[in-house]
Order: sequence, then structure tokens, then C-alpha cells
Amino acid sequence: MPEDQTEMSDMTQARDKSTLQKRLPIIVVALAALLGAFFLRDYLSFQALQENREALIGFRDANYLVAALAFIAIYIVIVAFSLPGAAIATLTGGFLFATFPGVLYNLIGATVGATAIFTAARVGFGDRLADKMEAGSGLVKKIKDGIDENQWSVLFLIRLVPAVPFFVANLVPALVDVPYRRFVISTFLGIIPGSLVYTSVGAGLGEVFARGETPDLGIIFEPHILLPILGLCALAALPILLKAVRGKEGI
Repeated sequence: MPEDQTEMSDMTQARDKSTLQKRLPIIVVALAALLGAFFLRDYLSFQALQENREALIGFRDANYLVAALAFIAIYIVIVAFSLPGAAIATLTGGFLFATFPGVLYNLIGATVGATAIFTAARVGFGDRLADKMEAGSGLVKKIKDGIDENQWSVLFLIRLVPAVPFFVANLVPALVDVPYRRFVISTFLGIIPGSLVYTSVGAGLGEVFARGETPDLGIIFEPHILLPILGLCALAALPILLKAVRGKEGI
């Protein structure tokens, strides 16, 4: 084989190896999510919490600091690997630690876990995809420019809108090269309303268990809760609307 072809082959192999290394974290996340969906669903469920509630409360009472740190660590793992049971984990935070500081533990776990999967996606795909979108044209370029011009508003919107899956809100910012600081701040602040609602529901699980019932996770769609959240969504969307109106006036 000629020397120049050998060098080209070596460069191609090195590039492929580098690409695989970059994408390895997000591949691990995807595999963990797939395996978790099959093997952990029964362990990260409301029934499991109900069956082990006395043991959990006993461990918390005997080792509060360890219990709090372990809970946050487990929450981080659940979010970082997109495992089933994030909603149950949030309820557990309220059940074990009351609405406060339970909501704070939930926020820390969710934010750190979200940042971990954001990092994996950004390392694997984000920079390269963002560069392609930036160099593109037409609709793709307009979408990228629209997100760049309104990053704070878009980030808060995807966190506040209950219909947007949490893992989607973690991945999309990574694919458009959102800065870490903006991602972390918008995640922590944007998930406060939903976290507060579910943590408060979790704080009342003792009565739910006593009645032999299951919690209503659809409570976030009740008008008295949903309407204030939609109000926050409208507030987050206001800068986007104002820019759009000003842009049309300038045409």
C-alpha cells in the first residue's frame, strides 16, 4: 500500500476512534436507560416505596445526613441515566424530608443529573451538530438562530411546560451549544414549580398510604396549579414575542 494511503487510513482510524470516545458517554446513557426500563421499573415504583416506607423512615431517623446524601446521589443517577422513576424519586423526597428541605434535595439531584446527561450529549454530538446547524441554511439555520437569540426564554419554556419530557429538555440544549451556566441556572429555576408541586404531594404520602390509595400525579394539570405555571410560561415567552413584533415592524 502506498505511503500516502497508509497515512490516510491511519488518520481515518484515529478520527473514528476519537468520535467513538466522544460518543461513549451518551452511548452508556442510552444503554443504561434501555436496561433500566426493563430491569428497574419494579424497583423504582410507587408500590416499592409503599412496601419499604417503614424501613426508609427508620433509616432516615437513624442516619439523617447519610440518608439525605444517599437520596440526592440516587436521584442524580436516575436523571443522569434517564432511568424510570424520576417522579417517584421526587415524591420520595417529599415523603422522607417534607416539602422543605425535600424540594431542595430534589432540585439539587435533578439539576446535577440533568447537567451530567447534558454534558454527555454535548461531548458526543453537541459541538459538531451546532457547527453544522450554524453552517447550514434555510429552516435549520433559522431554528438555530431563533434559539440563539432567545436562549434564556427558550430554556425556561422547555422547563416550565409540563408536556415537555425532562430528558428532552436535557438533550435539546446540548445539541444547540447552550453554555453551561445558562443550562444550570435555567434548569434549577425552571423546575422549581413542578418540583414543589410533586414534593408537596410526596409530603402527604403518609395519609395516602393509610387510605391504601395511590397519589394523583396528574395534579399538576389541575387548573389551580396549571394556570400559574402557564402564566410563567407566558412570561418566559414574552421576550420572544416582543422580538418577533419588533422584527416585523423593522421590515
